[in-house]
Amino acid sequence: METQETTQSVKKDNNKIYLLLIVVLALFTTNAILFFRNKNAQEQVVQLSDEKAVMQKELDKVEAELDKVNNDYTLLNEQLQQKQEEARQKINELREALRQNELTKRELTAAQQEVKELRDFVNKYLAEIEELKKQNSGLIIQRDSLQTAYRTENERATNLEQQNKELDKKVRTAAALKIAYLKINPIRIRSNGRASNTSRAATAQQLKISFKLQQNDLAERGLHTVYLRIMDPNGNLILTETGNMSLISGEELPYSYKSAIDFVNDSNQINTIIWANKGVFSKGVYDIVLYADGFVIGSGKVTLK
Repeated sequence: METQETTQSVKKDNNKIYLLLIVVLALFTTNAILFFRNKNAQEQVVQLSDEKAVMQKELDKVEAELDKVNNDYTLLNEQLQQKQEEARQKINELREALRQNELTKRELTAAQQEVKELRDFVNKYLAEIEELKKQNSGLIIQRDSLQTAYRTENERATNLEQQNKELDKKVRTAAALKIAYLKINPIRIRSNGRASNTSRAATAQQLKISFKLQQNDLAERGLHTVYLRIMDPNGNLILTETGNMSLISGEELPYSYKSAIDFVNDSNQINTIIWANKGVFSKGVYDIVLYADGFVIGSGKVTLK
């Protein structure tokens, strides 16, 4: 009887031990699960933190590239400016999400994809800027080339114009009339209307200027205007007409009298100009200079007593 009771008691103790072992094993398993879960969570937090830091650095790089574009190339067209504003808005949105720790693992993965797309977008944007730079550089080179060509052509045209002026001056000089023979006679008009030579200032009324021209095959045939500049003994220009004549140098000079002669390229032809003094002749030497076609063609003196 005692043996049976003893056996039953041992069985009860064994059951308690088994139950205790099961409880201990369950606790151990639970602790292990909690430990590994906590470890995985910590590792996941660390991993998320690292990924956020990497994405933050990536955003910094993208924004720095945009800033560099603004510093290096400020003249952006409207389309490129709009693209830059879109990129900066996306950067600000991602920064704010990272700052507030609102990103889950799934959201972080999506954000990383957005950063990648943003990077591709900025790279394409920068490529367009570089292409625009190249185009502008080509335009600048083309502009400079055109300006150089224009300056060269302008200088060439100026030189040709100067050469033409010099050549024209030489031709006109070669074609200018020249007096071969000149004679100046003071004239008095008698009461009967006849003219006679005189050497006295008191009786002189006119100057008769007779001259022959040199033969010149280059001179223009036909009428030429001859201008007289008559200086009195005091060196003053006697003005009996108003107006100026133009010299080949471009200078404008007043003259005393003008008349027309007909040039026929005959050295024996005598041309005569009569100048009537509206005032009174003075004693002394009168200087007479003749001009035609902008050149001095001859000069002479006459003395009145």
